[in-house]
Amino acid sequence: MSLGDEHGHGDLSRADDEAYGGQTRTRLPERAGDPYGGARRAGRSSSRSMITVVAVVVVLIAAIAFANRSGGDSTTDGRGSDHAPEAAATAPTGKHPVTTKTGDIPSGFAHDEQGAQSAAANYAVALGSTGMFNKDTRHALVDRLYTPEAAAKLQGPMDQAYSADFLAKMGLDANGDAPAGSTFVSRVVPVGTTVQQYSGTGAKVAVWYVGLIGMSKETSTDPVTSSWKTWTFDLKWSQGDWRVVSDTQQNGPAPVPGDDKAATSDEIRKAIEEYGGFTYAR
Repeated sequence: MSLGDEHGHGDLSRADDEAYGGQTRTRLPERAGDPYGGARRAGRSSSRSMITVVAVVVVLIAAIAFANRSGGDSTTDGRGSDHAPEAAATAPTGKHPVTTKTGDIPSGFAHDEQGAQSAAANYAVALGSTGMFNKDTRHALVDRLYTPEAAAKLQGPMDQAYSADFLAKMGLDANGDAPAGSTFVSRVVPVGTTVQQYSGTGAKVAVWYVGLIGMSKETSTDPVTSSWKTWTFDLKWSQGDWRVVSDTQQNGPAPVPGDDKAATSDEIRKAIEEYGGFTYAR
C-alpha cells in the first residue's frame, strides 16, 4: 500500500475542497506583477485579504489533521472503518506451543497450516543443533522428524557428510565432542515462517532464521559467527504428526549488520550455557 492509500494521505485537492465547504471557487484573472497571483477587488484592504488567506490555511490544516486522526469513514477497499486490519505474515496467531515431546523434540502439532508452521520452526531448531554432529543423536533426530522413506535415504549420505574429517575441521573429535575447555555452538533461531503450499496431507513451509555456529574458546580459529538463511520443508501428515519429506536451504535474506561489539569467547560460552531454547508456535 502506497502512502496515497493511507488515511489522511489521499488527494490533497479533495481536502482543499472540503476546507471550502464544497463550494465552487472562481479564480479571477491574474494581474501581472501581483505577488499573490490573483486580482484584488477595489475597496478591500490588504489586511483583510491576508486574514482570508490565513483563515483558509488554518481550515485546511485542521481538515487534514482531523482526517489523519479519525482515519476517515471508509477504507480504501470500500469496507467500513470497523474492519480490523489483517495480520502481518509474521504476526503471532495466539496459538500456544505444544506441550508434548518425543524425546527432547516437540511433537503433536495441529493438523492445520499453523501446526505445519510450528512443526517446521521446531524441526529447524532440532536439525540445526549440536546433536546433528553425533552419529547416534543424528540418527534418532532423522528417524523422528522425517518420514520413514526419507529417513532411510538420508542416513547414509548424512553419515558421509558428517565425516571424521569434517568434524575435525570444526574442532570436534570423531564423536562430535568439543575439546576440554571449549564449547561448540550450533543453534538455529527462527525469525518467521510462511506457508508456500498447503493441503490436508502435505505442506511446504519456509523458515527464515539466524544461525550460530563455531567454537567458543580463547584460541579458537573458528569463532562463533552468525548467518541468515531460509530453510524450506516439504512436510507430510504421517503417523499423527507432521513429518519431513525433503528440505532445502538458501542464504538470506540478511539484514545490514549493526555496530554491535563482538562478545568475548567467555561471554559466548556463558550465554550458550545460561540461555536455553524455546518451543515455537505460529
